[in-house]
Amino acid sequence: ETARLDALLQDFGDAEWHAPVRLRWFEDDTARNRRTTVAGVIAHLLSVDGLIATALGLEDPLAEVAGATAEQRALGPAGRTEAFWRTSRFPPTRSVRGPWREQSHSLVRTVSFTGGHAGGLAVSYGDFELSLHDAMLDRAFACWVHADDIADAVDYPYRPPAPRHLNKMIDLAARMLPGALAERRRAGLSAPQSRIPHLVAAGAPGRSLRLEIEGAAGGEWLIPLDSPAAVGSADFEVAHVALDDTEFCQLAAGHIPPEEAAVGQVGDREAIRDVLFAAAGLSRM
Repeated sequence: ETARLDALLQDFGDAEWHAPVRLRWFEDDTARNRRTTVAGVIAHLLSVDGLIATALGLEDPLAEVAGATAEQRALGPAGRTEAFWRTSRFPPTRSVRGPWREQSHSLVRTVSFTGGHAGGLAVSYGDFELSLHDAMLDRAFACWVHADDIADAVDYPYRPPAPRHLNKMIDLAARMLPGALAERRRAGLSAPQSRIPHLVAAGAPGRSLRLEIEGAAGGEWLIPLDSPAAVGSADFEVAHVALDDTEFCQLAAGHIPPEEAAVGQVGDREAIRDVLFAAAGLSRM
């Protein structure tokens, strides 16, 4: 995905680099957006990739930005991006492609050398962590989503990832949904009926929603509804949702509101609503 994005940028002139882009995500059940440029999007990816770089012992790109403090470098994706935009000497231009490209090569090269030895390494995103493997999947997803944002801004066609790659990104989102549902309960955002979970022992089957993803990258996932430690079970299925593969990814990217996701729905309406909103809530700037 990084290589595809780099190829898209290869022949951009100054006009394309400064084309306006609106970053979109979903937070606290509300659609959010932030205006930037094509160069600003690459600066955003550079800043967020720095979280993986520092976890691997590589240089943090924010360390090169005059005025960026240690506290800002320790922030999550949005805080780091805002710090980069705010403290950079000049607004991002095409010159940001070189550092982003060099960092991308370093990340891929370093991860390939680690093999299975870094399997337990965690990458901190401020208020949550991902394993190195999942952080690289998340990074691929971000490259595709933001490449699509850039392609829209310059009116250029851009295809989704290969189905086998897209399936891995969908699987990551599905695995993150139980934790996102728990966060919704803690924040008081879930439906009233769902705020008091049906507690089960860790590793035991519990109420579940069947997430059916259609298309070449599709599959089925049983999402435990009441605890991240529960196991999804067909015997305790209370709802069934079906979405197209790319549409589910657009939902998880915060690019379409949960209410507008064209889905097939059967079963517990509150459970379905919570899962759709939790999927949108996986998005971030």
